[in-house]
Amino acid sequence: MTSAQSPNPVPSAADPATESAVSEAVAIGIPKALADLGDLVRIPGIAWPSFDQTQLERSAERVAALAEGTSVFDEVHVLRAAVPGTDEYGQPAVLATRAARNGKPTILLYAHHDVQPPGDDALWETPPFEPTVRDGRLYGRGAADDKAGIMTHIASLRALHEVLGDDLDLGISLFIEGEEEYGSRSFTQFLSDNADALRADAIVVADSGNWDSQTPGLTVSLRGNARFTLTVRTLDHASHSGMFGGAVPDAMMATVRLLSTLWDADGAVAVDGLTELDAPTPEYSEETLRDEAGFLPGTTPIGRDSILSRIWNKPAVTVIGIDATSVESASNTLLPEVTVVISARVAPGQSGEEAYAALERHLRAHAPFGAELTFSDADLGNGFLVDTSGWAVALARQAMTDGYGVEAVDLGVGGSIPFIADLVREFPEAQILVTGVEDPHARAHSPNESLHLETFRHAVATEALMLARMDATTR
Repeated sequence: MTSAQSPNPVPSAADPATESAVSEAVAIGIPKALADLGDLVRIPGIAWPSFDQTQLERSAERVAALAEGTSVFDEVHVLRAAVPGTDEYGQPAVLATRAARNGKPTILLYAHHDVQPPGDDALWETPPFEPTVRDGRLYGRGAADDKAGIMTHIASLRALHEVLGDDLDLGISLFIEGEEEYGSRSFTQFLSDNADALRADAIVVADSGNWDSQTPGLTVSLRGNARFTLTVRTLDHASHSGMFGGAVPDAMMATVRLLSTLWDADGAVAVDGLTELDAPTPEYSEETLRDEAGFLPGTTPIGRDSILSRIWNKPAVTVIGIDATSVESASNTLLPEVTVVISARVAPGQSGEEAYAALERHLRAHAPFGAELTFSDADLGNGFLVDTSGWAVALARQAMTDGYGVEAVDLGVGGSIPFIADLVREFPEAQILVTGVEDPHARAHSPNESLHLETFRHAVATEALMLARMDATTR
C-alpha cells in the first residue's frame, strides 16, 4: 500500500525548534511573497474565450516558474486536458510533484490562477490589474481569489524547504487550475489523466475564506449550485403596446410574474423540492451582515431563522442576468421574448440535479398566461460536507489556531466549489481541507477586490506549520 492510500496516518507535532525556524522563515519570506503576488495580479489571466488567452498562458508559465523556484518538486509541468464531449482542450494548469519518502503522507495543494473579468473599470478605485496597497490591503483582480491561494502554497513551501532542505520527506503535489472561474470544464478529465500524480492522503483547497480578518476558518460545508438559462415567450412577434396593451400578455410581464413565484413574502425560497440542512450555526448579527454585505440604510434582510442558516444551510435563488430591450432603446412595444439567467445555491446534502429538476417543475407549473418556457445551458454542481473526525482536520484546526493566534472556527460557506465533489469521487480516501485567505471585505468577483495583508501572513504561517507537522506524521 502506498503512502497516498494508507487510511490511518497519526498526526504529530514537529520538533519545537523546527516549528520555530519555520515560523521565522515565513516571516522573512513574506515581502518576497507579496512582491510575487503583485506580479501575478498584473497578469490578466481570464479563461473566457473573449479575452486574450495568451495572458492565461503567461500566468501558467509564471506559476510554474514559482513552483520550480521552491526547490521542492521533482517535476513541474504546464498541462491541458480535453473538455469532455467536445474537441476542445481546457486552459493551462500547473502540476508539480515530489514523491513521499520514509512512509510519510502525500498532500495535494490546490488553487487556481485564472480570475474573474474585471467588469466596469470605472467602478475600480485603482486599475484592476495594477496591484495597489492601501489601508493594510492589497487591491487588484485576483489578489484574494485566488492568486493569494497560490502564493500561500508557494510561500509556505519556501519556508519549509529553507528549514528542512533535503530532510523534507513529505510527498507534495501542487495543482494550480487555469479555468475555475470558467466552470472547470476540463477538471474531471484532468483528474483522470493525472490520477496517480494527484492521489493524496489529504487535499488542501485554498479557495475559501475566514470568519473575519483576524479569525481563521476551516470550511466544513459548501452549498451546491444550479445555474441555467430560461427563455419566456408569449408572442411570435412584437406588437404596439398602445394598440394591444391590456389584452395581450407580453413576455416581460409574464417573466416578472413567473419569477416572483420563486420567493415568498419574506424573500425566502418558495420552491417545493429544494431541501434545507439542519445544522447549528454560530452567532452572527444583522449589524454584521449589513456591514459586510453593504446594505443601503433602508434595505432589510430576507428569509427566516438565523442569518447564517439562511446563507449556509438553505437554498437561495438569484436572477443574475436578463436579455430584454435596454433602457436606451426602449420603445412602446410588447416584447415577445425575454431571457434570464437563474443561479440557485443548493443546500448541502442535495444534488445539483435534484435542485434543477425541482426548479424546472416549479417554473413550468407556475408559467402565467400559457407562456412558453425553454430551459438551456444548465450548469450543475453538488455541495460538500466535511467529515470533521479525520486526522488532517484536527491537524489543520490546530495549525490555524497557532498560525493566527486565535482559535479556529468551523465555517459553512454559501458559495459553491463544485469540483470538490469530483475530488471526493476520484480520491474517496483523501481528507479534504478547504482553507483560504479571503475575509468578508475581500469583495471577490466584485470591483475593488482586495486581500487583507495580515490575513495573508497568518495564512502562510498556518500552512507552513501544518505541512511541517504533516512531515512529522507517522503511520
